[in-house]
Amino acid sequence: MFLSISFILSLAASTYAVTIGPITDMHIVNAEIAPDGFTRSAVLAGSTATNADFPGPLIVGEKVCLIWDSFVTDKIPDASFAPQGDRFQLNVIDSLTDNTMLKSTSIHWHGFFQAGSSWADGPAGVTQCPIAPGHSFLYNFAVPDQAGTFWYHSHLSTQYCDGLRGPFVVYDPADPHASLYDIDDESTVITLADWYHTPAPSAGLVPTPDSTLINGLGRQAGGATSPLSIINVVQGKRYRFRLVSISCDPNYKFSIDGHTMNIIEVDGVNITPLTVDSIQIFAGQRYSFVLHANQTVDNYWVRAQPNIGSTSFDGGVNSAIMRYAGAEEADPTTTSALSNPMLETNLHPLENPGAPGGSKDADVPINLALAFDIAALGFTVNGARFDPPTVPVLLQVMSGARTAQELLPAGSVYTIPSNSVIELSIPGGAAGAPHPFHLHGHTLDVVRSAGSSVYNYENPVRDSVASIKWYA
Repeated sequence: MFLSISFILSLAASTYAVTIGPITDMHIVNAEIAPDGFTRSAVLAGSTATNADFPGPLIVGEKVCLIWDSFVTDKIPDASFAPQGDRFQLNVIDSLTDNTMLKSTSIHWHGFFQAGSSWADGPAGVTQCPIAPGHSFLYNFAVPDQAGTFWYHSHLSTQYCDGLRGPFVVYDPADPHASLYDIDDESTVITLADWYHTPAPSAGLVPTPDSTLINGLGRQAGGATSPLSIINVVQGKRYRFRLVSISCDPNYKFSIDGHTMNIIEVDGVNITPLTVDSIQIFAGQRYSFVLHANQTVDNYWVRAQPNIGSTSFDGGVNSAIMRYAGAEEADPTTTSALSNPMLETNLHPLENPGAPGGSKDADVPINLALAFDIAALGFTVNGARFDPPTVPVLLQVMSGARTAQELLPAGSVYTIPSNSVIELSIPGGAAGAPHPFHLHGHTLDVVRSAGSSVYNYENPVRDSVASIKWYA
């Protein structure tokens, strides 16, 4: 499957206090937090009801290569081992009580294919009913052939904007890029988030973020000088940083003063290393990059400039601090000088590059036109709008009660032949652009990036989130 896109137009450290998985309870609770100095109630996740925070706990697992015995090897030609990842059993317990926000919930494990476990994918009204307060739901799924950087978030309306979002990493002991870095652990995960002082249900149709949070901390423009996240490094070490946009809306231009970044992973896909000095990252995207801490011992600004809201860095807004061991505890005085931004068209898969089917015509071409219905105050695709049914789509279809075509608006269901090549073309220009698109259960080969007229079938970027409007 591939995508053709048209273009029209102070916490002491960044280390996660709680790391959980692969078998655990996740408590969803309401609690007051003040990540940018402003106190508000939020929807939070934690391994217990008392340690919930924003972002939610880092969930970790590992891709494992198990040696097959001789009997199995004899049955599988040329197979000396088979990949088998962790099985995650994540029991989500809904203890929400705040009536100013949604009290039911569901969680999507963003980027995982869910082969054979689509019921555990998380979208409310599609694969499951929302979890009601006082109840729980066990998400039980295997990750047999995926490793890399992922995340999780509420998939019930706008709930994740109120705080239910966090990072998820599956480590690969056979990582082909392992020789490029020395350190890859919970201290090298970096989350970028927009934060709102008004709860989502009453914040309006398209609210403006009040601040940018990096690893859960930030400063509001004109607000108090609240603590910033500290990313600690040791001079001479090489770090694999896992950058995760857990944003509801903005995209960010991410950079670290005085340092370059060698990108090695995009949305769980290993790529040919690419050195840049800034990364534009859209909601839901993830990048791993290697940073060599080879500069003078000092403090350096970490910058995440959003495309909406306050875009300055005055007073540490939209910022965190990278602190070398031995540097004084102070805000940096460094400046930004960028000249080598990441371009999507330069990101090439390391393994098995090439779009399925090559440059020949796709078996099934599909054009998807995104538009905003002013009367209904909602988005449509090819004129169809999704309104969740009272009984989830998957349950009705699998039980034989109704077909997908009967449940959903006319023309919005595409029957896809197995083993076929699908081309999706999505023009940009819709209200509220840019619009990142995330495909559940698959990765996308982006054969024509937004803003480009060039088709690449040989080694296009492969990811699970692509934007239909690109800003340089």
